[in-house]
Amino acid sequence: MKKANPPRIRHIANFWSMVHYPSQKKEWSLERKAEAMKEARFDGFTTMPSAEHKRLAEKYGLIIVGYFSGANAADFRELLLQNKENGAHHINVQLANEDTLTPEALRLTLRLMKEGEELGVEPAVEIHRDTCTETPEKAYALADAYRKATGKYLPMTLDYSHPAVVKHLHPGNYAEKLLVQPKLIQRAAQIHLRPFNGHHCQVPVTDGKGKITQEIKDWLPFVEALFRMWRQGNQEGRELFVCPEMGPVAGGYNLHGLPNSWEEAIVLKGLIQKVWRASGGD
Repeated sequence: MKKANPPRIRHIANFWSMVHYPSQKKEWSLERKAEAMKEARFDGFTTMPSAEHKRLAEKYGLIIVGYFSGANAADFRELLLQNKENGAHHINVQLANEDTLTPEALRLTLRLMKEGEELGVEPAVEIHRDTCTETPEKAYALADAYRKATGKYLPMTLDYSHPAVVKHLHPGNYAEKLLVQPKLIQRAAQIHLRPFNGHHCQVPVTDGKGKITQEIKDWLPFVEALFRMWRQGNQEGRELFVCPEMGPVAGGYNLHGLPNSWEEAIVLKGLIQKVWRASGGD
């Protein structure tokens, strides 16, 4: 029997995927990019929002998932407020630095969550390299410390492409090695689904000729296992904001000669939707 108010997946594009699209010399305007997201049937986008992003979101009927990166607790309220005033409720946060130890990371996290609660927004700490969560051990140490301090599970933005590389995984053990904290997974409202393997934090979705790569075929069962684990929690009425996050050549995630990141993200969104349905979603 289906629940009266089942959870819904929201596909969130990243403006980052559209850097230098369709080319560096003829890059689209911000508005043309937002229009393309709507045309590709994304539910929203993620960025550090400005008033212009808010205007475009309202014009095209898109959700804004916010973002900021920071290590200074004194800046948190202003950064959260900028996100809130420009239309974001859920906010992804890349917190602190790679050399930030757990006690300091906990202090920053407690301040972040306190400011978020007071402002009525929902920040989440991203699992990401070059932050206080750059290894699984550091990420889970922070989550455990937060649980001990507050009695609550830490809201996290799950991005498993980073720990997959750290742990040098192979396709047969993605789920076994990465899906080790069910309660944290079930607490999450944001997931970045960048396809990965144990050597690359981003692998191509297609071969450039329309065929799905073997690396993606190896990765998709992990996504289904992740969705099934998330759905085992009490998710009635919740929204899961999923970003099919393909990084561009600028910054080094994508490589020259591979398909462009924006068109790959569109294909990836469709594959993720199929896996969501296979896991029991609508």
